[in-house]
Amino acid sequence: MFLSRTLLRRHSVLPGFDIALGFTVLYLSFIVLIPLSAAFLKTFTMTWPAFWEAVATPRVVASYRLTFGASFAAAVLNAIFGLVVAWVLVRYSFPFKRVIDALVDLPFALPTAVAGIALTALYSGNGWIGQYLPFKVSFTPLGVFVALTFIGLPFVVRTLQPVLEDMHKELEEAAATLGASRWQTFRHVIFPIVSPALLTGFALAFARALGEYGSVIFIAGNMPMVSEITPLLIITKLEQYDYTGATAIAVVMLVAAFVMLLAINLLQAWTRRRQGR
Repeated sequence: MFLSRTLLRRHSVLPGFDIALGFTVLYLSFIVLIPLSAAFLKTFTMTWPAFWEAVATPRVVASYRLTFGASFAAAVLNAIFGLVVAWVLVRYSFPFKRVIDALVDLPFALPTAVAGIALTALYSGNGWIGQYLPFKVSFTPLGVFVALTFIGLPFVVRTLQPVLEDMHKELEEAAATLGASRWQTFRHVIFPIVSPALLTGFALAFARALGEYGSVIFIAGNMPMVSEITPLLIITKLEQYDYTGATAIAVVMLVAAFVMLLAINLLQAWTRRRQGR
Protein backbone atom coordinates (compact mmCIF):
# COMPACT_ATOMS: atom_id res chain seq x y z
CA MET A 1 0.00 0.00 0.00
CA PHE A 2 2.77 2.41 0.98
CA LEU A 3 4.78 1.41 -2.11
CA SER A 4 1.84 2.05 -4.45
CA ARG A 5 1.25 5.49 -2.92
CA THR A 6 4.95 6.28 -3.26
CA LEU A 7 4.96 5.29 -6.93
CA LEU A 8 1.80 7.31 -7.52
CA ARG A 9 3.41 10.37 -5.98
CA ARG A 10 6.62 9.83 -7.94
CA HIS A 11 5.05 9.41 -11.38
CA SER A 12 2.17 11.87 -11.01
CA VAL A 13 2.17 14.75 -13.47
CA LEU A 14 0.63 17.08 -10.91
CA PRO A 15 2.92 18.24 -8.10
CA GLY A 16 0.85 16.71 -5.30
CA PHE A 17 -1.77 13.98 -5.52
CA ASP A 18 -3.40 14.78 -2.16
CA ILE A 19 -3.62 18.49 -2.99
CA ALA A 20 -5.01 17.80 -6.47
CA LEU A 21 -7.57 15.33 -5.13
CA GLY A 22 -8.63 17.73 -2.39
CA PHE A 23 -9.01 20.56 -4.90
CA THR A 24 -11.07 18.28 -7.18
CA VAL A 25 -13.46 17.31 -4.38
CA LEU A 26 -13.76 20.93 -3.22
CA TYR A 27 -14.37 22.20 -6.73
CA LEU A 28 -17.03 19.57 -7.45
CA SER A 29 -18.67 20.31 -4.12
CA PHE A 30 -19.05 24.01 -4.91
CA ILE A 31 -20.04 23.52 -8.54
CA VAL A 32 -22.21 20.39 -8.36
CA LEU A 33 -22.96 18.99 -4.91
CA ILE A 34 -23.89 22.15 -3.00
CA PRO A 35 -26.31 23.52 -5.66
CA LEU A 36 -27.99 20.14 -5.99
CA SER A 37 -28.17 19.77 -2.22
CA ALA A 38 -29.87 23.17 -2.02
CA ALA A 39 -32.64 21.90 -4.31
CA PHE A 40 -33.17 18.85 -2.11
CA LEU A 41 -33.11 20.89 1.10
CA LYS A 42 -35.70 23.30 -0.29
CA THR A 43 -37.89 20.38 -1.27
CA PHE A 44 -37.60 18.78 2.19
CA THR A 45 -39.45 21.79 3.64
CA MET A 46 -42.60 20.52 1.91
CA THR A 47 -44.99 17.99 3.36
CA TRP A 48 -45.51 14.78 1.42
CA PRO A 49 -49.05 15.72 0.24
CA ALA A 50 -47.77 19.12 -0.93
CA PHE A 51 -44.82 17.50 -2.70
CA TRP A 52 -47.04 14.96 -4.44
CA GLU A 53 -49.48 17.67 -5.49
CA ALA A 54 -46.62 19.67 -6.98
CA VAL A 55 -45.01 16.84 -8.97
CA ALA A 56 -47.94 14.61 -9.94
CA THR A 57 -50.58 16.89 -11.43
CA PRO A 58 -51.72 15.92 -14.94
CA ARG A 59 -49.99 18.95 -16.45
CA VAL A 60 -46.66 18.09 -14.81
CA VAL A 61 -46.92 14.41 -15.72
CA ALA A 62 -47.62 15.35 -19.33
CA SER A 63 -44.47 17.49 -19.34
CA TYR A 64 -42.47 14.54 -17.94
CA ARG A 65 -43.79 12.30 -20.65
CA LEU A 66 -42.86 14.74 -23.41
CA THR A 67 -39.46 15.70 -21.99
CA PHE A 68 -38.19 12.20 -21.27
CA GLY A 69 -39.83 10.64 -24.31
CA ALA A 70 -38.56 13.22 -26.79
CA SER A 71 -35.10 13.27 -25.17
CA PHE A 72 -34.80 9.49 -25.38
CA ALA A 73 -36.05 9.33 -28.97
CA ALA A 74 -33.71 12.15 -30.03
CA ALA A 75 -30.75 10.44 -28.34
CA VAL A 76 -31.54 7.15 -30.11
CA LEU A 77 -31.75 8.88 -33.49
CA ASN A 78 -28.52 10.75 -32.81
CA ALA A 79 -26.80 7.50 -31.83
CA ILE A 80 -27.74 5.93 -35.16
CA PHE A 81 -26.99 8.80 -37.49
CA GLY A 82 -24.16 10.14 -35.33
CA LEU A 83 -22.34 6.86 -35.96
CA VAL A 84 -22.87 7.28 -39.70
CA VAL A 85 -21.66 10.90 -39.65
CA ALA A 86 -18.58 10.03 -37.58
CA TRP A 87 -17.79 7.09 -39.88
CA VAL A 88 -17.98 9.29 -42.99
CA LEU A 89 -15.82 12.02 -41.45
CA VAL A 90 -13.17 9.54 -40.33
CA ARG A 91 -13.03 7.03 -43.18
CA TYR A 92 -13.66 9.10 -46.32
CA SER A 93 -12.02 12.06 -48.03
CA PHE A 94 -14.24 14.41 -50.02
CA PRO A 95 -14.46 18.11 -50.92
CA PHE A 96 -15.37 20.50 -48.10
CA LYS A 97 -14.78 17.81 -45.49
CA ARG A 98 -13.30 20.37 -43.10
CA VAL A 99 -16.35 22.58 -43.48
CA ILE A 100 -18.76 19.73 -42.75
CA ASP A 101 -16.65 18.65 -39.79
CA ALA A 102 -16.84 22.19 -38.41
CA LEU A 103 -20.61 22.31 -38.95
CA VAL A 104 -21.00 19.39 -36.56
CA ASP A 105 -19.88 21.68 -33.73
CA LEU A 106 -22.33 24.42 -34.68
CA PRO A 107 -24.95 23.44 -32.05
CA PHE A 108 -22.19 23.84 -29.43
CA ALA A 109 -21.39 27.42 -30.40
CA LEU A 110 -24.81 28.62 -31.52
CA PRO A 111 -26.92 30.29 -28.81
CA THR A 112 -29.87 28.05 -28.07
CA ALA A 113 -32.38 30.85 -28.61
CA VAL A 114 -30.96 31.46 -32.09
CA ALA A 115 -31.22 27.74 -32.84
CA GLY A 116 -34.85 27.71 -31.68
CA ILE A 117 -35.79 30.71 -33.83
CA ALA A 118 -34.01 29.24 -36.86
CA LEU A 119 -35.67 25.84 -36.49
CA THR A 120 -39.07 27.44 -36.01
CA ALA A 121 -38.63 29.51 -39.17
CA LEU A 122 -37.54 26.46 -41.15
CA TYR A 123 -40.28 24.09 -40.00
CA SER A 124 -43.22 26.48 -39.69
CA GLY A 125 -46.14 26.13 -42.08
CA ASN A 126 -44.65 28.64 -44.51
CA GLY A 127 -40.99 27.84 -43.79
CA TRP A 128 -38.41 26.59 -46.26
CA ILE A 129 -38.89 23.00 -45.13
CA GLY A 130 -42.25 23.05 -43.36
CA GLN A 131 -44.22 24.21 -46.40
CA TYR A 132 -43.33 20.99 -48.22
CA LEU A 133 -44.15 18.62 -45.37
CA PRO A 134 -47.55 16.92 -45.23
CA PHE A 135 -47.60 17.27 -41.44
CA LYS A 136 -47.03 20.06 -38.95
CA VAL A 137 -43.71 20.29 -37.09
CA SER A 138 -43.50 23.67 -35.40
CA PHE A 139 -45.63 24.14 -32.28
CA THR A 140 -46.08 20.39 -31.84
CA PRO A 141 -44.29 17.67 -29.85
CA LEU A 142 -42.53 16.77 -33.10
CA GLY A 143 -40.92 20.20 -33.02
CA VAL A 144 -39.52 19.41 -29.57
CA PHE A 145 -38.02 16.22 -30.98
CA VAL A 146 -36.42 18.12 -33.88
CA ALA A 147 -34.84 20.70 -31.56
CA LEU A 148 -33.47 18.04 -29.20
CA THR A 149 -32.03 16.09 -32.12
CA PHE A 150 -30.31 19.24 -33.37
CA ILE A 151 -28.56 20.03 -30.09
CA GLY A 152 -27.59 16.41 -29.29
CA LEU A 153 -25.84 15.27 -32.48
CA PRO A 154 -22.36 16.73 -31.72
CA PHE A 155 -22.11 14.76 -28.47
CA VAL A 156 -22.39 11.45 -30.32
CA VAL A 157 -20.17 12.38 -33.25
CA ARG A 158 -17.34 13.82 -31.16
CA THR A 159 -17.41 10.85 -28.80
CA LEU A 160 -17.18 8.32 -31.62
CA GLN A 161 -14.59 10.01 -33.80
CA PRO A 162 -11.50 9.24 -31.66
CA VAL A 163 -12.53 5.59 -31.35
CA LEU A 164 -13.03 5.21 -35.09
CA GLU A 165 -9.72 6.95 -35.79
CA ASP A 166 -7.90 4.47 -33.54
CA MET A 167 -9.62 1.44 -35.06
CA HIS A 168 -7.37 -0.24 -37.61
CA LYS A 169 -8.76 -0.99 -41.07
CA GLU A 170 -6.89 -4.28 -41.00
CA LEU A 171 -9.61 -5.68 -38.74
CA GLU A 172 -12.23 -5.13 -41.43
CA GLU A 173 -9.92 -6.49 -44.11
CA ALA A 174 -9.25 -9.61 -42.06
CA ALA A 175 -12.98 -10.15 -41.58
CA ALA A 176 -13.58 -9.78 -45.32
CA THR A 177 -10.74 -12.21 -46.03
CA LEU A 178 -12.42 -14.78 -43.79
CA GLY A 179 -15.62 -14.45 -45.78
CA ALA A 180 -17.64 -12.15 -43.53
CA SER A 181 -20.29 -9.99 -45.13
CA ARG A 182 -20.50 -6.27 -44.50
CA TRP A 183 -23.25 -6.76 -41.92
CA GLN A 184 -21.31 -9.50 -40.16
CA THR A 185 -18.19 -7.31 -40.11
CA PHE A 186 -20.14 -4.45 -38.59
CA ARG A 187 -21.94 -6.65 -36.06
CA HIS A 188 -19.02 -8.77 -34.88
CA VAL A 189 -15.99 -6.50 -35.46
CA ILE A 190 -16.91 -2.82 -35.57
CA PHE A 191 -19.89 -2.56 -33.23
CA PRO A 192 -18.24 -4.28 -30.21
CA ILE A 193 -15.38 -1.79 -30.44
CA VAL A 194 -17.48 1.35 -30.76
CA SER A 195 -20.37 0.32 -28.49
CA PRO A 196 -18.90 1.79 -25.24
CA ALA A 197 -18.28 5.14 -26.95
CA LEU A 198 -21.70 4.93 -28.61
CA LEU A 199 -23.36 4.44 -25.22
CA THR A 200 -21.37 7.36 -23.83
CA GLY A 201 -22.47 9.60 -26.69
CA PHE A 202 -26.06 8.46 -26.24
CA ALA A 203 -25.92 9.25 -22.51
CA LEU A 204 -24.43 12.70 -23.14
CA ALA A 205 -27.02 13.53 -25.81
CA PHE A 206 -29.83 12.27 -23.58
CA ALA A 207 -28.64 14.27 -20.57
CA ARG A 208 -28.20 17.39 -22.69
CA ALA A 209 -31.69 17.05 -24.12
CA LEU A 210 -33.30 16.69 -20.69
CA GLY A 211 -32.13 20.13 -19.62
CA GLU A 212 -32.57 21.93 -22.94
CA TYR A 213 -34.69 25.06 -22.79
CA GLY A 214 -33.76 27.83 -25.20
CA SER A 215 -34.01 25.99 -28.50
CA VAL A 216 -37.24 24.21 -27.53
CA ILE A 217 -39.53 26.95 -26.24
CA PHE A 218 -39.71 28.67 -29.63
CA ILE A 219 -40.55 25.63 -31.74
CA ALA A 220 -42.65 23.76 -29.15
CA GLY A 221 -45.58 26.17 -28.90
CA ASN A 222 -45.64 25.55 -25.13
CA MET A 223 -49.22 24.35 -25.00
CA PRO A 224 -50.03 22.74 -21.62
CA MET A 225 -50.69 18.99 -21.82
CA VAL A 226 -49.47 18.98 -25.43
CA SER A 227 -46.07 20.57 -26.09
CA GLU A 228 -44.95 21.95 -22.73
CA ILE A 229 -41.56 20.70 -21.53
CA THR A 230 -40.62 20.30 -17.88
CA PRO A 231 -37.85 22.96 -17.82
CA LEU A 232 -40.39 25.51 -19.03
CA LEU A 233 -42.77 24.43 -16.27
CA ILE A 234 -40.01 24.97 -13.71
CA ILE A 235 -39.35 28.47 -15.07
CA THR A 236 -43.08 29.20 -14.97
CA LYS A 237 -43.30 28.26 -11.29
CA LEU A 238 -40.26 30.39 -10.50
CA GLU A 239 -41.90 33.38 -12.20
CA GLN A 240 -44.94 32.75 -10.00
CA TYR A 241 -42.67 32.72 -6.91
CA ASP A 242 -43.54 29.08 -6.28
CA TYR A 243 -39.96 28.16 -5.38
CA THR A 244 -40.81 24.96 -3.51
CA GLY A 245 -42.94 23.70 -6.40
CA ALA A 246 -40.15 24.46 -8.87
CA THR A 247 -37.51 22.69 -6.78
CA ALA A 248 -39.83 19.71 -6.26
CA ILE A 249 -40.18 19.21 -10.03
CA ALA A 250 -36.45 19.77 -10.44
CA VAL A 251 -35.70 17.07 -7.86
CA VAL A 252 -37.91 14.59 -9.71
CA MET A 253 -36.10 15.38 -12.96
CA LEU A 254 -32.75 15.09 -11.23
CA VAL A 255 -33.47 11.73 -9.64
CA ALA A 256 -34.99 10.26 -12.80
CA ALA A 257 -32.09 11.49 -14.94
CA PHE A 258 -29.55 10.14 -12.44
CA VAL A 259 -31.18 6.70 -12.40
CA MET A 260 -31.25 6.53 -16.20
CA LEU A 261 -27.65 7.69 -16.57
CA LEU A 262 -26.56 5.25 -13.88
CA ALA A 263 -28.25 2.41 -15.76
CA ILE A 264 -26.52 3.48 -18.97
CA ASN A 265 -23.13 3.66 -17.24
CA LEU A 266 -23.65 0.20 -15.72
CA LEU A 267 -24.53 -1.13 -19.15
CA GLN A 268 -21.41 0.51 -20.55
CA ALA A 269 -19.24 -1.05 -17.82
CA TRP A 270 -20.81 -4.46 -18.49
CA THR A 271 -20.05 -4.07 -22.20
CA ARG A 272 -16.41 -3.27 -21.48
CA ARG A 273 -16.05 -6.23 -19.12
CA ARG A 274 -17.59 -8.50 -21.72
CA GLN A 275 -15.15 -7.28 -24.34
CA GLY A 276 -12.25 -7.89 -21.97
CA ARG A 277 -13.06 -11.55 -21.53
